[in-house]
Amino acid sequence: MNRELLTKIFDAAVERAHPRSCLPPHLPLPPTRGRLLIFAAGKAAGSMAEAAEGFYLDRHGFDQIEGIAVARHGYGRPLCKLEMIEAGHPVPDAKGIAATERTLELAASATADDIALVLMSGGASANWIAPATGISLDDKRELTRALLKSGANIVEMNCVRKHLSRIKGGRLAASLAPARIITLAISDVPGDDPSVIGSGPTVPDATTLQDAKRILEKYRIAPPASIAQALNDSANESPKPGDKAFANASLEIVAKPQASLEAAAAIATAAGYEPILLGADLEGEARDVAAAHAALAIRCKREGRKVAILSGGELTVTIKGKGRGGPNQEYALALALALNAEAGIVALAGDTDGTDGGAGSAEDPAGAFIDENTLARAAARGLDPAGILGQNNSTHFFETLGDLLTPGPTFTNVNDLRAILVDSSAARQAKDRDPFT
Repeated sequence: MNRELLTKIFDAAVERAHPRSCLPPHLPLPPTRGRLLIFAAGKAAGSMAEAAEGFYLDRHGFDQIEGIAVARHGYGRPLCKLEMIEAGHPVPDAKGIAATERTLELAASATADDIALVLMSGGASANWIAPATGISLDDKRELTRALLKSGANIVEMNCVRKHLSRIKGGRLAASLAPARIITLAISDVPGDDPSVIGSGPTVPDATTLQDAKRILEKYRIAPPASIAQALNDSANESPKPGDKAFANASLEIVAKPQASLEAAAAIATAAGYEPILLGADLEGEARDVAAAHAALAIRCKREGRKVAILSGGELTVTIKGKGRGGPNQEYALALALALNAEAGIVALAGDTDGTDGGAGSAEDPAGAFIDENTLARAAARGLDPAGILGQNNSTHFFETLGDLLTPGPTFTNVNDLRAILVDSSAARQAKDRDPFT
């Protein structure tokens, strides 16, 4: 298995999106009067806040800074001026609620002399949790789990979230007025839609309460009574384009999945592979996408090509079993089955935030590696790949084989990276060495 090259490809994608390199060129100058209020949320919140503090404290000597950064557990960074809080993800917890209440309290103190710098990244939807009136944390957690199991994509999930919150869907902007609001975001969503990144707390929301209800109906989710009531309350409709809350607000995306995909392609090209970029915003059921990618890889091999098939986006898993795993591990296992030990093909699938599914621990795996020997090694250990896939238990499969990708927290998030390396010459060399392959 060419694990070293696959790891280099993954690392290049992550580094392109790390705040230390992508954020400073976009940071605004400090205010001439008033405070700089910094609000950061998501998996990159700690590292974005850390980069911002370095920019203002060290480079500009400006220390009239207040703010709060909220990241998932294990993703905090040492900060000087800002409060760093670690909270639940993907299922919200009480620490997230407490942090969000303090965020909204500080936001309400903003004046026209202040600059509000909002640093957004994937995961903010779970970290900034301020349920609409009448909704308990337990009800939000129950709904979140149901959405995660349903196969709903991130756009659909965040549409529902925006209509059950006091901070999402443009409501943070309303709290910050009349301050100047500058949002800098790391995108983890298909199409880089600002209203979807972190559920769009500082931008207008074109979706409606009716849209949110239709999504729950689509996936046959029966929400708790408090949530059903909230979705029928017009007071929970989100601010729309043209609302005065956004008159002094701007947003810029500082890191996109496409840029990370291109960084990965550069490493593959330098190693002698022809890159095939399938796009940075792929969606769909993980095992279905894996089957399509396996067919493409086999076709490229039959044509005698040496290629790196690269893709991003966020795949989904409709959970039917009771195992452990995530979309990248499920994709990798389905890919191994679809390739059926085809020689000369190796692959990696990993989440650029460093964790894929799991129980919310920072030590959860990011994804997995496969090669032409994956199925044979599994058989030698008594594993049933198809049965394990049916139980959504891919973590157990790859853990047993020692093929998990475990980088730990990367402190950024631009969705998933999948890399399939196809080398027809390597397959021929293997066959020459072993006439029985």
